[in-house]
Amino acid sequence: MSVPQVLDTSFHEEVIKSSCPVLVDFWAPWCGPCRMVAPVVDEIANEYKDKLKVVKINTDENPSTATEYAIRSIPTLMIFIEGKKVDTVIGAVPKSTLAKTLKKYINKNKK
Repeated sequence: MSVPQVLDTSFHEEVIKSSCPVLVDFWAPWCGPCRMVAPVVDEIANEYKDKLKVVKINTDENPSTATEYAIRSIPTLMIFIEGKKVDTVIGAVPKSTLAKTLKKYINKNKK
């Protein structure tokens, strides 16, 4: 399963208005750590597909959203619930770290 891309123009609709929690991967093609964390993000997307929406946003092509959320380093993974940013994970973290962070929010929001 490929993680869908969002753009500055679709971010509000896809992330802020989402009825389920959203994990947003802020990345860029030239970023080595972003490429390292990409398979982890894909695995999370598959494992949590019933509880979580996962999207990627290329910070080079979508500077407005990156600026709005003060992205200083990539990869930055942000969790949004009901349109609000609730947590941030910065850097190429192991899957266990990301899963642990997500579980704090996913388990509270079971459908």
